[in-house]
Amino acid sequence: MKSAQLTDTHTVAITDTARPRPDADEVLVEIHACGVCTTDLHMYHGNLDVDLPMVPGHESAGEVVAVGSDVDAYEVGDRVAINPSVPCHECRACKAGRENLCHDLTSLGGAAKHVIDGAFAEYAAVPVGNVEPIGDLEYRTAAFAEPLGCVINGVDQADLTSGETVVVVGAGFIGLLLVQALRASGAGTIVVSEPVDDRRAVAEAVGADHTIDPSVTDPTTVIPNLVGDVDVAVEAVGLPQTIAQAQSLTGPGGRTLIFGVPPTDATIELSPYELFFEERELVASYSLTPDTFARAVRLLQNGRIDVDTLVTDEFGLAGLETAFDQMEDNRGLKKIIYPAR
Repeated sequence: MKSAQLTDTHTVAITDTARPRPDADEVLVEIHACGVCTTDLHMYHGNLDVDLPMVPGHESAGEVVAVGSDVDAYEVGDRVAINPSVPCHECRACKAGRENLCHDLTSLGGAAKHVIDGAFAEYAAVPVGNVEPIGDLEYRTAAFAEPLGCVINGVDQADLTSGETVVVVGAGFIGLLLVQALRASGAGTIVVSEPVDDRRAVAEAVGADHTIDPSVTDPTTVIPNLVGDVDVAVEAVGLPQTIAQAQSLTGPGGRTLIFGVPPTDATIELSPYELFFEERELVASYSLTPDTFARAVRLLQNGRIDVDTLVTDEFGLAGLETAFDQMEDNRGLKKIIYPAR
């Protein structure tokens, strides 16, 4: 089979390797679509500690073409989305239903304690507990289940109540998914702060009530004047300055959600007194759980999330480096790879 392997920093090689065989508790999936994530870009840059060569890619969907001897729930021809996070099911976090915090997490092509080959390949062997049936859902749409599952986990951490006012800082791909998930979860008013004109337009198209350009106006002044107290401020960029900005926007009794991935050495200043006196919370969200993944599939199946507006570029395996180049230049939004092309 063909796969796109990271063989060195800034180097992708399209290689021919043996098709994997599923273990007794696995299914073999022919990959029909796989989204390109910032995590993949970090691996390409060498910013994540993974053993090379390896096959990245962890936002995928495809068709079951073989099943292990112990698998009864699926059969050849079933169409599935793949959850790349494989928890141990033994640690305290797993037993508490917080599998995203598993002490011995394995990821198919993503970031975790253990990383194995992912889905920028024609086929992938996947534990049977890590696939979700998608029925007749388009494969490209089903490939959104993993990032959407992460977003749902973030909305859960923010403890959103129907009708609350929300600000999303950053309207990249994830910020735009957050806008839609927040709308589906009952947010009353959604404001998006984003300096790129095209992304503000998309934010309004997928559910934002107001957008502002932070390069022109100060969000900490404009947004309170526009909507009053902010109940939830979501940071979807991953920079110390935008995290601090989101925290400053959060009103009394509100929550600030760190969703963007900050640098490992990043720090911000906080006023413990403000947290205390105004009962403000600072929360964060990491990855997804089997539950949020399954919920993501249901939202996609029922048309609650507009993915077509977010997909701007599509490639075969050989186009993965082009996708990385576009991401580095902030060109477009979601990139999809079709390994069979």
